[in-house]
Amino acid sequence: MLATVTDPDVLQGYLTDASNIHGHAEALVRPATAEEVAEVVAHCQKGGIPLTVTAGRTSTTAAPVPFGGWLLSTERLDAVRSIDHDTATAQAGVFLGAFQDEIEAQGRLYPPDPTSRWECTLGATIACNASGARTFRYGPTRPWIQALEVVTARGERIRVERGQPIPEDWPVPEWHEPEVKTAAGYAPPQDALDVFIGQEGTLGVITEATLRLTDLPEAVIGVMAWFPDRDTALDFMEQARAAVRAEAYGAVSPRAIEYLDDACLTIARERVGEVPEGAHAALFCEQEVEPSHGEETHLEAWWALLEQTGALADDTLIATDPPTQERLHILRHAIPAGINEQAVANGMPKVGTDLAVPDDGLRRMMDLYEAAPIEHVLFGHLGNNHLHLNMLPTTEDELKQARDYYKTLSREAVALGGSVSGEHGIGKLKKDYLAMMVDEETLASFRRLKAWFDPAWILGRGTMFDR
Repeated sequence: MLATVTDPDVLQGYLTDASNIHGHAEALVRPATAEEVAEVVAHCQKGGIPLTVTAGRTSTTAAPVPFGGWLLSTERLDAVRSIDHDTATAQAGVFLGAFQDEIEAQGRLYPPDPTSRWECTLGATIACNASGARTFRYGPTRPWIQALEVVTARGERIRVERGQPIPEDWPVPEWHEPEVKTAAGYAPPQDALDVFIGQEGTLGVITEATLRLTDLPEAVIGVMAWFPDRDTALDFMEQARAAVRAEAYGAVSPRAIEYLDDACLTIARERVGEVPEGAHAALFCEQEVEPSHGEETHLEAWWALLEQTGALADDTLIATDPPTQERLHILRHAIPAGINEQAVANGMPKVGTDLAVPDDGLRRMMDLYEAAPIEHVLFGHLGNNHLHLNMLPTTEDELKQARDYYKTLSREAVALGGSVSGEHGIGKLKKDYLAMMVDEETLASFRRLKAWFDPAWILGRGTMFDR
């Protein structure tokens, strides 16, 4: 049996994630092979020992936070197996950003780009079906997975591939997901592979993945566009989105459309100082240079749309070279850093939403976000109608207000046909919100699938739903 670590000082480094929820565990195991993973899982299944999978701990939902039992870290499953023209294969503990750099050095692209890609691992991104800014063009992680090696909660090593039929005895859930960006609950699977994508470490431990690759764009244009108000920014986004829906590789065909509200710009002014006077909203966009158009054609089309929609066009930052792209990078990343510093100064956790809604619900949700009863900052994936409201309480009373308002927002998002989680998953913190979104029969179907794979209910206990 693989040696366990019980030193409290070592364990302490594995007991939390980006949610700042702290747990407890009796032991830690760090397997280096799929065989060792299977041995650990089988031991825990036989003994009824709760087992929580942990990786880079960048989750905001407490999914990798243990409340008793053992922790299984994937950090030693860190080998890159191969990078070919159409696919790449690596173990689950490889850091995503470093792996993507290796892929791009060979002229290929693996598109999923969660914000934490330099700190999160490949297996964890698959377990929560991670997204990112480029999701607007490329979709989330799910369609880019070609095959997985998984140790199921029974301790069995299996390989599942895209297109592989679902075994008849797997009681997979059948339900209708909202037609928005979503990472809430077990997705209705199209094949056996789908079952293990987005399952948040509750059905099996991903040990290795084969990914589908695509062409690396010859160049990417970054655009930071400033607007006098929110509605002008929304008008621009809607026209840009209509353009790419009409012509996927046209002159205006962004791969990302990211929103920054007035509070974001205040943070940027204080930390970077590159925000023009009169700007009260901004959009960060990326445009891949299409061979059929060329850089100049794209720039002319974007400029025309900016002027047409009332943007502060003369102040627009266009990044076509590394120094300017670095300026945009610094500007964008000043905002989350500023938010986190404010939360620390307040001595209270921030309360951040992860809601997504259909097109016709976006303006309604933005009105509600802006009506938050305490200090807040709003940014995120506007092209997908998926924004993150960060509420910054300063007292226990304000913390309660923020959490109550989150519930109000979640109910409204569901009523509009949206999802309670666009990309972060449910974890241990949003189980009540998942129950708002799906009916009792759907939750029962989730539990049936969980119980089939995990009779002793050991894996990810307390994540997504309770027994």
